[in-house]
This record gives sequence, structure tokens and C-alpha cells, in this order.
Amino acid sequence: MNLHRKGRAALVLALVAVVGMAFRVSWNALRDIAGAVGADATAAMLYPFVVDGLMALALIATLVLTADARKFALRVLGAYTVASLVLNYVHGLVPELHGRTVDWGRLADWDPANWALVLLATSLPVGSIYFGSDLVAKVLHHRPAPIPTVTTNAEESTETERKRSRADLPVSTPEPITPNAAALPRPVAVGFRKSTLPAKPYPSIAPAPATPIESRAMAAESTRPRRATGRVPDAAKPTRPKRTPEQLLAEARKATADWPDAKVTGEGIRRAIRTSPANARSLRDTLLAERAAASAKAA
Repeated sequence: MNLHRKGRAALVLALVAVVGMAFRVSWNALRDIAGAVGADATAAMLYPFVVDGLMALALIATLVLTADARKFALRVLGAYTVASLVLNYVHGLVPELHGRTVDWGRLADWDPANWALVLLATSLPVGSIYFGSDLVAKVLHHRPAPIPTVTTNAEESTETERKRSRADLPVSTPEPITPNAAALPRPVAVGFRKSTLPAKPYPSIAPAPATPIESRAMAAESTRPRRATGRVPDAAKPTRPKRTPEQLLAEARKATADWPDAKVTGEGIRRAIRTSPANARSLRDTLLAERAAASAKAA
């Protein structure tokens, strides 16, 4: 580990040394260019820091920023690198710049090329102010994405477990409460798939009249007394008369006469005859039991 750190430190120091020497070489050319476009001695000495300094700032910004902000920093770095290269190339082509004997504002003999070079040299300081301020603002407002930890994943997993749909939980079938004899034949538990065991014959018994199925409060309901809301208006009262268990069974038989056994479910019966889920499940068990008894009798 120590050897690795020493190697990285030596690499960084070598890079700093190379960049410093390269800046010194470029500094001479940029200083002469600045003097040729009208800068005084102090401005010409600071001009290389304006160009090459912004390049260093853009390079650091690319290591910190991400996404579109990083692309912007790379564009600034590339543009100022090309500009510095062009000015260094012009400094090498014009010997008069070395002795500072060139006329002010004269970097090339051809007028269009000279105008473009003067515009480039004079616009770099203004661009450094604009792009440098923008890069510093982006770096200061940058917020790195948080690194997910084991604790965070555990909390998310617990939260997801709590938000599971209640439809995934098993449905409990409430037993009908009747004071007298059962209104419907005793239901037989039959799965969606046909059993491989031979079904026992089940004697057909005519359903005896019984009292209507009573509804009881679920345990999840609150035990506090509900506040009186006044009389229910006549328009809100149901207009359909209450059906007896015999009527429900007859409607269920008629609706499921051509249904296969796999389609005879509590939800299907509830939608077909529009009854409660509890009644639909009882009717489902009764119909499946009757079908099983009919099949056994036919066999």
C-alpha cells in the first residue's frame, strides 16, 4: 500500500513538473503576442496566465463535474488549447515578434488572417472571465451522487415489503352464522385443478329454507361508535330487493351452467350475479360440490 501511494505521488509530481515547463515555454510566446496587440509590460506578463490558467481550471473542472457540465468543461479546455496552439504557431512564424519589433496589431501580412489573429488574441481574456466564472459556479453548485450503503438498501427493502398489495395476502373465508340449520349444503374444498383421487358420492339434498345470511363486522374495523350522519335519503337507498340464499344459488347455477370448473371462482360468480364476496365463495363451494357429486354419480 505504501509503495502504491509513493508511486502515485511521484507520478503527480512528475506531471506538475512537465506542466510547469510547458507553461514556461508557452508563456514566452503568449507574452510577445500580447505585446504585439497593444498590451503594456504588466498586461503582457499576465496574459499567459489568462490563457493557460483557464486551461488548468477547465481540466480540474472535468475531474469534478459530471454529465452535461463535464462536457462543457471539456469544450472550454479544447477551445483554449487550440487557441494557445495557434498563437504559439504564429509566434514561431513571425521572427519580428521575438525582438518585439513588429508593428502593433500586425501578426500576419495578409489582412484577413491578421484581423482573425488579432480578434483571437484580444478575445481570450474576455472569454476567460466568462467561461472561468461559469466553471467555478458549476463546481461550487455540484453535488456528487450519494453512494448507496447496506443500511440504505435494507431500509428500502423493508419499505417495499410494507407496501405490498393486500391482494397478495391469503383471503380468509368467514363461516356463515345461522341460528338454525345450514341454509346451503356443506361446502367441499375443491382446488382449481381436478384431484387425482376418486371423489366420494355426495347425496343431493334439496336446500332447506333458511334465514338470510347475516353480515358481521370485520376485526380491522374501528370499535369506536360512528357519528350519526342523519337519515339516508330515499335516492341513496338500494332499489333492488334483497335475495334469499335459494335465489342466489339459482342465479349462480344459471350463470355458470356452461362454465368449466376452472372458471367457477368466487370473483367470477360475484361479478356475474353481483353479490358479496362471502356469498360468492359459499356459492362457489356449493356449485363445485354439486359438480363433483354429479361426476361421481355419472361414473
